[in-house]
Amino acid sequence: MPVGSTKAGAARLLLIVSRTERLRYAYLKCIFDDETSDVIVDRRVGERRRRQEPAAVEKRRGDRRERDITKDLEISGWALVRH
Repeated sequence: MPVGSTKAGAARLLLIVSRTERLRYAYLKCIFDDETSDVIVDRRVGERRRRQEPAAVEKRRGDRRERDITKDLEISGWALVRH
């Protein structure tokens, strides 16, 4: 099956592992990394917008994150989302 494609009707899963959990990342990468899921290390640092004052015209279409996974990463060290 070509990279990036999924089985008909299967949702792609993204397993995000806390940056502080390198061993857990390596383990989960071996177990779950296949054509229907990806395992990545959390790359979020903060908001990218540099200015404190609001922009004259909002160019973003909204936050791409469907839910906040911060608590999941703090409590269990990983979070599972669909993408």
